[in-house]
Amino acid sequence: MSTHMPVDFLSPRMLAVEASMRAVVDGSGAAGLRTMLLYHLGFVDAQGRSERAPGGKRIRPALVLLSAAASGLRGAVEAATPAAAAVELLHNFSLIHDDIEDGDTLRRGRPTLWKVWGIAQSINTGDAMFAMAHQALLESAAPADRVLRAMNVFEAMCVRLTRGQHLDISFEQRSDVSAAEYLDMIAGKTAALTEACCEIGAILGGSDDEQIASLARFGHDLGMAFQIQDDALGIWGDPIRTGKADSDLAHRKKTYPVLIAAERDPAFRARYFDGAEENRDLSALRRMIEGTGAREATEAAATATYERGLAALASCGGAPEAVGMLSALAHSLFARSA
Repeated sequence: MSTHMPVDFLSPRMLAVEASMRAVVDGSGAAGLRTMLLYHLGFVDAQGRSERAPGGKRIRPALVLLSAAASGLRGAVEAATPAAAAVELLHNFSLIHDDIEDGDTLRRGRPTLWKVWGIAQSINTGDAMFAMAHQALLESAAPADRVLRAMNVFEAMCVRLTRGQHLDISFEQRSDVSAAEYLDMIAGKTAALTEACCEIGAILGGSDDEQIASLARFGHDLGMAFQIQDDALGIWGDPIRTGKADSDLAHRKKTYPVLIAAERDPAFRARYFDGAEENRDLSALRRMIEGTGAREATEAAATATYERGLAALASCGGAPEAVGMLSALAHSLFARSA
C-alpha cells in the first residue's frame, strides 16, 4: 500500500473545492467583507489584490473526498465536493475566532485578520464564513435525504467544536486538569471535525450505514492521534521544523504529556504551574517530564489510537484504492516531524 500522500488524485479535485469556496465567498455582496474573507483564505492580500499565500494543508477536505470515494460509486466525489468546501470554510471560521480568543497576531506567516481589520470586523467575518460553510454544503448534488443527513452531522459537529473550545478556554484558569479531561476536550476541539469529514463524505458518497460508521471511527481516531502526537512535537520536535520554538512549555500549555507528568509527579505539577521566573528553565521542565515516563506514555497513546483508526478503516469494506489513499494520508500525518 502506498505511503505517500495521494497528491495525484487530490490535486485536481482540490481545485474544484477551492472554486466552490470562492463561489460562496463571491456571493457575499460586499467588497470589503469579500476582501477580508479571501485574505484569511490566502487568495488575496490586505488590499484585495490577487495572491496565493499559504492556505493550510487542506487535510479536512481531503478526508471528505477520499471518504466519498470509498463508496466506489460513480459521481461520489463530485457529490461530496461542496461538502469538502464546507468543512474547509468551517475550519477557517474557527481559526478566525481562535486567533481573536488567543490574541495571536500571525497566521500562516501573515498578520491575522483581527490584527489588520480589528476585532469587531473579524468576528463578523468569522460569522459570515460560518454561514457560508452551511451554504456550501447545501450545494451538493447528492439526493436530498443524504444532504439532510450530512447537514445533521455537520451541525452536531459544530456544537462539539464549541464545547471543545469552551473546555479548552476553561482549562486556562485551572491547575487541576486531568489527562482524561484533556482527551475529552480534544475529542471535541480536534477529532469532532475529522470524524465529521469522514462521515459526511461517506454519507454523500452513498456508502451504507456500516461503512459510514467505520469511516467515522477512523476519522475520530485520526484526529485524536494527530493532536496527541502534535503535543509531543510541541515539546520534543525540532523547533525549526515545527515553528513552535518551545512555545508549549514557555506558555505553560496544558498538553497531554504535561498532564500525564503532572499526575505522576506532584513536584513537577507545582513547578510547572508556578509562574515564578526561576521555574522557567525549559530544559529542566523537559527533563522532569521525561523522568515521569510521560514522553513514552504520550507516544504509546498516539500510536495505539492511530492503529485503532487504521483498523476501523481496514474494516470498512470500501473501494480498495480509496481506502489505500486514506491510509496513505493518515500515514503522512502520523509520520510527520512538524
